[in-house]
Amino acid sequence: MNSRPFIFDQLHIEVARNASDDFNLFHDKHKWLQIVHNPFKGPIVLGFQLNTLIEYQMRLYRELHHENEVITEHDLRYSNYQITFVNAVRPRMPVYLDIKKTLINTIPSLTLGNRIAMKSDDKTVLLGFKKETQAPLFLADTKLDNLPDLDEVPDCTRVPGTDYFLKRKYLNNGSVKNFLSGSFAEQSDYFDELTQTAQYPEIFPCSLSSGALLEKAQLENHDFKRNPMVYTSHEISVDRRSLSLLKNNEKLHILVDQRPESGSNTLNQTNIMLRTYHCYGLLHNNDVLFRMKLNLVSLKDILKNLPY
Repeated sequence: MNSRPFIFDQLHIEVARNASDDFNLFHDKHKWLQIVHNPFKGPIVLGFQLNTLIEYQMRLYRELHHENEVITEHDLRYSNYQITFVNAVRPRMPVYLDIKKTLINTIPSLTLGNRIAMKSDDKTVLLGFKKETQAPLFLADTKLDNLPDLDEVPDCTRVPGTDYFLKRKYLNNGSVKNFLSGSFAEQSDYFDELTQTAQYPEIFPCSLSSGALLEKAQLENHDFKRNPMVYTSHEISVDRRSLSLLKNNEKLHILVDQRPESGSNTLNQTNIMLRTYHCYGLLHNNDVLFRMKLNLVSLKDILKNLPY
């Protein structure tokens, strides 16, 4: 467990949500009050913001333990995160990150993995793992090579012949730097104009999917005040090879596939149905940058199932 806590201020939240175009009311310093029966009593930190904190601390861990050499030698090109959110993080709330010792598995193929836990006041905030693999751990079987030319598909519309909602974004170095700073990641480790270094972090492109989900819901007339949704988990696979090619003003096509809700897909130990989204980030020639499975639940369903 890290000896010093990470303490987010509201400014960190503002910087991160602005950088990623996330207009969720849960993060707004004024509009959180408009959410019906909001139990959090204030704005909360973004889920992808916590993921970026984990990404950076794992980067430092890999460097300290000389594990990048193994990753390069064995072409462990996929970075994978499985994160389960247990509690929300609010401003001025000290959080501690615990990274367990790296486990190396060789069957069926080489994998570097670390368990992760984040706590505050001895209460768990999130649990999960970070793994380095030769193939993506999540949504690996999805075939995306038969898509039409996404440049020809209008933004915020359905891709013809598919169930995918398309959101087009453009990566911007300044936004990435702000998101890193808002997540306690040292931006100069990724960007240095004097040495012409520009290395994009793994989570930031993924974070733009939250805005895509919000825009999709807005077009569907979702009531964000009366029926807000909260993340329960993120499952993310990022292709480092594609990541290494990103540059300023890069076009990113985000595809969102909303899966049918089912009684067999519920929140642990409850009958609350999850709303699951499969999200993909595609670059030029439909190269897949990331694959994600995002699970959300309705806040009102959680509140109905709380013990009294």
